[in-house]
Amino acid sequence: MKKIILIAFVVVSSFSCEKKVSSEKKDFQEQTEETKKEPVVGADSDAHGCKASAGYVWSVLKKECIRIFEGTKLSHYDEGKEYTTAAYVIFDGNKAELFLDTQKESIILERKSEGDSWINGDWQLIPWKGYVLKKNGKIIYTGK
Repeated sequence: MKKIILIAFVVVSSFSCEKKVSSEKKDFQEQTEETKKEPVVGADSDAHGCKASAGYVWSVLKKECIRIFEGTKLSHYDEGKEYTTAAYVIFDGNKAELFLDTQKESIILERKSEGDSWINGDWQLIPWKGYVLKKNGKIIYTGK
């Protein structure tokens, strides 16, 4: 009789422990589901579907996502001083798209014919010993 009671006690105990383990598993599953809701690196598409974390931005000129650092790099210019800022330019026919770290959106420059400067308002991109970018007649970037 003692054996039957002991066996019954072991069986009942094992089932009661299983429920506790099951509820712990459920809590763990809920916690992992919450962590899955965190943003994933590389899932940062902008309004055009360009992924900034991969270096892509929207080009108005090309009408596609591009990596501006694959374009022409212009270095900040100020006599005798060095800066770490840069501007990037991409070209398409008689148009140039200028990307500056100080501007939220790119600037489209146009030229009338081969050999002329690209112009938009105060901005002027001159093809001379590479390129020279001026604003209001003052050189601000140079590059090749």
